[in-house]
Amino acid sequence: MVNKHYVAGYDAFVAFMKDFNGNGGMINILFTGAKLENGLSWCGDCVEAAPFIENALNANAPDDSHFIYVDVGDRPTWKDMNNPFRKDTNTHLSVIPTMIRWKHPQRLEGEQCAKADLLELFFSEDD
Repeated sequence: MVNKHYVAGYDAFVAFMKDFNGNGGMINILFTGAKLENGLSWCGDCVEAAPFIENALNANAPDDSHFIYVDVGDRPTWKDMNNPFRKDTNTHLSVIPTMIRWKHPQRLEGEQCAKADLLELFFSEDD
């Protein structure tokens, strides 16, 4: 079973990743907008991609892998061009949702996160 983790905000993300050890398992990270009171993200593209990501994650991700959900903040926080997620060389985000393989080139951005074939390839591709 995939190990799932949840982190909210840039400072929490940096602290989490600093001490995180995946024990050799694949580390995939999804950057998404904060959830509203209704449980859905303020980001429409994130909401649209969520079921596709979950299906691919459950069907294709290795059991010893890690999947980290990262909340990049509310809409004004994300839209700030000085948002640290945008400037960090490890994340370099320009759009959400974005999914990356930590410290590897695999990356899906925006509409790509709602494409089942790309998600299957993303999760089944070895480093």
